[in-house]
Amino acid sequence: MTNYRILVVDDEEDLCEILKFNLETEGYEVDTANSAEEALKKDLSVYNLLMLDVMMGEISGFKMANIIRKDDNKAKIPIIFLTAKDTENDRLTGFNLGADDYISKPFSIREVIARVKAVLRRTATDNNTSQETLSFDQLLVNIPQKKVTIKGEEITLTKKEFEILKLLLGNQGHVFSREEILSRVWSDEVYVLDRTIDVNITRLRKKIGEYGKNIVTRLGYGYCFENA
Repeated sequence: MTNYRILVVDDEEDLCEILKFNLETEGYEVDTANSAEEALKKDLSVYNLLMLDVMMGEISGFKMANIIRKDDNKAKIPIIFLTAKDTENDRLTGFNLGADDYISKPFSIREVIARVKAVLRRTATDNNTSQETLSFDQLLVNIPQKKVTIKGEEITLTKKEFEILKLLLGNQGHVFSREEILSRVWSDEVYVLDRTIDVNITRLRKKIGEYGKNIVTRLGYGYCFENA
């Protein structure tokens, strides 16, 4: 396993220690902090993942994430929010701040470990696919040219359709919720209906023909691109 370093930030010391013990058992290097203020004094650039409690003292997890995202040296560090607040608005706030996942308390340790592994795996995939092209079989996405071809023939996509395809194809097998797709593709727009996302994906499926079936709906969860 790659020697990943994780920082857990939560004002519950016992929870920090429980997470630290179990994540270290999985082979990760784990540090803890009991406030955002304490965490922000650390060199965050050395970490591969930050796990932030939302409801902390003077600086909340959301505020800390906002500070991090404004720093070019730290902006791309993956963030998982840990929180007892699980309303749709809270989740949207988290994803709009660039959250990679959002885990509601109380949670099982097995769930946390599975989600940590998924985020780190996806981050590694994102890093590997930050090159100029993405592909599956004869479906090719040229990112700099914003061009999609199937069997060498170019197809025309709207900007949103292209961004959805790039997101799903670049993270094959990962299920993206509507909130995640919204935050990544419609990040510059204030209000977008879930139906808008569904309509764009329906159109995208039709345009990419035989590969449309690879964009799978996971009822109650979201969408993913299956490579089977």
